[in-house]
Amino acid sequence: MPDLRRLSDRMEIADLITSYTRAVDTGEWDRLDAVFTADAWIDYTASGGIRGGFPEVKAWLAEVLPRFVRRQHLIGQLEVVLDGDAATVTAYFANPMVSVGEDGAERPFACGGLYHHRLVRTGAGWRSRRLVQEIVWTR
Repeated sequence: MPDLRRLSDRMEIADLITSYTRAVDTGEWDRLDAVFTADAWIDYTASGGIRGGFPEVKAWLAEVLPRFVRRQHLIGQLEVVLDGDAATVTAYFANPMVSVGEDGAERPFACGGLYHHRLVRTGAGWRSRRLVQEIVWTR
């Protein structure tokens, strides 16, 4: 039977992944400060984005993602591998979004794939130190 610490860690990690998607979907970029370590490395190149340190990528997200007037992450299964104060997490996702063209027409776009996180336990809880996005499909 899993111990309480392990169960608690898994719940906290699931909440962290939800916090990440809520921050991105709502455009509340400062919420990402409670998701990533200050020195986190993030790679969105699989979807045509950038890779770099957390401050640079956070600013890029705030600049680019508002082009999509509606965003919604759907998170599926999480594979969580705990190793003391570290964890690796693979989160399956689908991400439909809508932009509006100059003609006023809505343009739906969707992608799906995997988020690969490397997490560390900090004094403030679990944080992502590395995120690599893997795209499996687009529509």
